[in-house]
Amino acid sequence: MPRIRLEDSTDLLRDVGDEVVERGKRMWEGFTDFAMQDNVLEVAVGLIIAAAFTTVVTSFVSEILLPPLSLLPFVHRNLDEKFAVLKKGPHYNFTDGHGYNTVDQATEDGAVVMAYGMFINKLLNFAGVGFALYIVAALYDRFGGSDPIIKHMIKCKYCRKRISSRAKRCVNCTSWQDGREERMH
Repeated sequence: MPRIRLEDSTDLLRDVGDEVVERGKRMWEGFTDFAMQDNVLEVAVGLIIAAAFTTVVTSFVSEILLPPLSLLPFVHRNLDEKFAVLKKGPHYNFTDGHGYNTVDQATEDGAVVMAYGMFINKLLNFAGVGFALYIVAALYDRFGGSDPIIKHMIKCKYCRKRISSRAKRCVNCTSWQDGREERMH
């Protein structure tokens, strides 16, 4: 094994250090090029707005829409507190006929519960967010965007796959959608 002198090792370490710094700079520049692309920033802003929008719609559903539904005669309590006991716990109250007052009380007792009220609440939240985002996309398509968000689809007459309603030819089977092939035969 060759011997390395102290003077040579400092030069070697300096060269290796310079190379590490240079590679680090190139990596940082590549990361900033990637992170600052228009589409990445648009997606980040879109996700932040969608998260805020989701909390607003969730609040609307759970605090404005569901309380009037709990006034219906067959509901008897807030919809998100509706549940069914599948297996009773050791401290189940047989005397009042209801057993448990809340989902938390039932689960603390070790009962197996199906919290269908929470599921309905989350289903309504999902439907509310989906409908509200559809309205925003439709407004964007109508008033602002050159590239539409909502792309209307139809089935190809020949291969039955979904294609754009504005397509002249099917991207899957390449048949003409205006009936040219039917006129040729």
